[in-house]
Amino acid sequence: MNRTVHKVIPAQVVNMGGHYIEQPLPNQYMDQLDPFLLVHHAVWQLPGDQRQQEVGIGGHPHRGFSPVTFVYQGDVRHQDSFGNDQVVQAGGTQWMHAGKGIIHSERPSAELAKKGGVQELIQFWVNTPAKHKMEVPFYLPISESDTPSIEGEGYQLQLIAGQYQGLRGPAKSFSELLLLRGQLEANSQIEVASPSHYNTLMYLLDGHLEVNGSAAKRKELVWFNNDGEGIEIKATETTRFILLAGEPIGEKVTSYGPYVMNTQTEILEAMRDAQMGKMGVLIENF
Repeated sequence: MNRTVHKVIPAQVVNMGGHYIEQPLPNQYMDQLDPFLLVHHAVWQLPGDQRQQEVGIGGHPHRGFSPVTFVYQGDVRHQDSFGNDQVVQAGGTQWMHAGKGIIHSERPSAELAKKGGVQELIQFWVNTPAKHKMEVPFYLPISESDTPSIEGEGYQLQLIAGQYQGLRGPAKSFSELLLLRGQLEANSQIEVASPSHYNTLMYLLDGHLEVNGSAAKRKELVWFNNDGEGIEIKATETTRFILLAGEPIGEKVTSYGPYVMNTQTEILEAMRDAQMGKMGVLIENF
């Protein structure tokens, strides 16, 4: 049985510290869809002749969830307070579990900052169950070559997390997920399935699709009901999309800025620990 579409929601443009991005989640209809807390889509044109330390997002803390970045164009250099330093290229994924606390930065590589070009990213936040929120943080760079790919006539899917068609994605999550990056050529179609009890979203980076009978276009979020498994996707234009599906954690969420916990007291503790240096110190290397 196919899922019905609950609503198709346009992304909103928001200003994140001087960086303008598309924000499909949260939106006017929902603050989150357990376990997904946030989805951002950024397309930035770098002019070139810049130093790496002048661009991107400098050091900032996180606790209690996993910020995940899909790199579409350009690259991302990640540095953190646990000593990780890695550049993820287009087609790859940056997966980080913030755990009990980490400081990290996200910038274009020195080469991209110097020569200029487009940097296109999707970042989304996945909540972590309470029992795993205070575990040791980890960082996992996933290259395109390390990402299972499913290809057919007119389509390609990349499996980042979960199981699909006998394959397993490389990401390590603390709840059950199915995370796919997809591209569908014009006049092609595909059927995708996610378990009916998984909360499921689809976001279109560009193009135009018909999804289970509902039309969706670039920079729109498709929010599905949990009344089936099948998702029939037909492309009227070549389209890139992501599918985020996950088993609900079912716990109270309290968040403030870069911290996602279960109580207000835990948020205050996170703020205190960051100020006291308990999440480590990030000294970026340029």
